[in-house]
Amino acid sequence: MAESRVRWRWLVLPGAALALWAVAHTGHGPAPTGQGAGPGAAPPSAVPPGAGPSAQPGSGTAGPGDGTYDPADCAPAVRRYAAAAGVHPQLLMAILYNEAYKPHDPALERAWQRYKPDAAFGIANMHRAAFDEVKRGRDFAGRKWEELPDDRDLAVEAAAWYLHDLDRQLPARWPGRYGRDDLLALGYNTGAGNMLAFARGATPGSQARSYLDTLHGNWPRAGRAVAP
Repeated sequence: MAESRVRWRWLVLPGAALALWAVAHTGHGPAPTGQGAGPGAAPPSAVPPGAGPSAQPGSGTAGPGDGTYDPADCAPAVRRYAAAAGVHPQLLMAILYNEAYKPHDPALERAWQRYKPDAAFGIANMHRAAFDEVKRGRDFAGRKWEELPDDRDLAVEAAAWYLHDLDRQLPARWPGRYGRDDLLALGYNTGAGNMLAFARGATPGSQARSYLDTLHGNWPRAGRAVAP
């Protein structure tokens, strides 16, 4: 009953309800949100904002109308696209858990996007510019950002290749204290420029640290979800 009332308010009072939702979920709920900084993240205070996606994985179609979904349901797509992109499937799944802080119902996402045109789409919370960049030269080059809420497989595929592209930008060695998966997660959240700054030793801001802490908390269940 409570979920029905929430959904009714979203649909009948989009302006007020969406504004309240935005205030309550600033900073990606458990993980930071930002415009163009790795799939939907706020830039860390220590370095200038970067530019990255905010995508969301799935099973080719959108989930139930109440916006609920379990990232573990996307495990087959995560394993498939992580292997194709050469990234760690547990990392990709953990990012999906990080990005599951909001309802991923297509109607709600589109209602919010009308209220905030620069919002991210899909279960991986990807911004339009990030999606348009990562799809170039890939087998989903003909797809559109607007399709992300309805096609979770597309969201997972785009997120996997975004991580691949971030990985190719890392140097062979770096003096910073973060490992590869941590840096890629930070890059997904805050953008490639910030990721490289963290690799050189810059200190992430509070939002980026929160995103990484959440990722570490999600790491065990992400591993269980992608296990064969």
